Amino acid sequence: MTTTQEQFRRERVRLKRNPRHLSGEVIENFSASFNALGNLAYTGAQVSASILDLVGGKVLCAIDEKISLPTASVGKVLLLIEIAAQISSGKLSDFDLIDKTPEDEVGDSGIWQHLQAPSLPIADLAALVASTSDNLATNLLLKEVGIEAVRHRAEGLGLSRTALLDLVRDNRGPDDAPQLSVGTAAELSWLMGALYRGQVVDPLTCKRVLSWMSMNVDLSLVARAFGLDPLAHRNRDHGMLLMNKTGTDVGVRSEIGILKGPRTTVAYAVTVNFSDETMGARLRVLEALKIVGLDILEAVH
Repeated sequence: MTTTQEQFRRERVRLKRNPRHLSGEVIENFSASFNALGNLAYTGAQVSASILDLVGGKVLCAIDEKISLPTASVGKVLLLIEIAAQISSGKLSDFDLIDKTPEDEVGDSGIWQHLQAPSLPIADLAALVASTSDNLATNLLLKEVGIEAVRHRAEGLGLSRTALLDLVRDNRGPDDAPQLSVGTAAELSWLMGALYRGQVVDPLTCKRVLSWMSMNVDLSLVARAFGLDPLAHRNRDHGMLLMNKTGTDVGVRSEIGILKGPRTTVAYAVTVNFSDETMGARLRVLEALKIVGLDILEAVH
């Protein structure tokens, strides 16, 4: 009997691939992206990108898409998949309450740390993770299901170089994982496509995950080019729908997503690891990611 993992891997092999170093329509359409990301690479940044046309079955852009890089909070999508799968199976309920305690406190992204509510339902915590990359909610959901379950789920999907490695920590010591998550653009763009097609666990699980991701308020990276309202883009706007997740850390900018447009639907994953020593270096990365977004926008619209 063919396993789910084998089926996913076979599908990835069957996907039509256009050689990225040959001239042609695909390369020309994303020439601005190649130039922008290539210029970052010349400055010493590590760059990885994979952009797929889910309707035409084409690889629109591929740049070092198989190298595994730190992806910061992008790996939280793997947690959302596990939470959604356990809700779909009945192991968890949307309404199961989780309490926060002083030892769970963690800073940076998220709003639950600033709210008075001592407990929230699991589905609400998942919405906080997807919408504001809430670190406190992430850690409590990880404690609920266990990081081994998240890893096992990812491996079962055939993700061999993409993983959520650890809890969110204010400070990482020598005994902690050096990064929150790592991933390859090829695996992450494939994962987004599989979610869109309802092939990750089951269609209901995929629908839950994408619904959560449609709440994301961070449109500061690739999605900055799409012209959407960061606080309200769950309905079609100029024929477009976006589901995305970003990852931001010192020297890391990463984004995965699906942009559905009038002409086609695109799954994308772009990661840049760079020397974040100056504001100029950071702004160059942000500008390059916006250029990638403009090419994606042109492809779907």
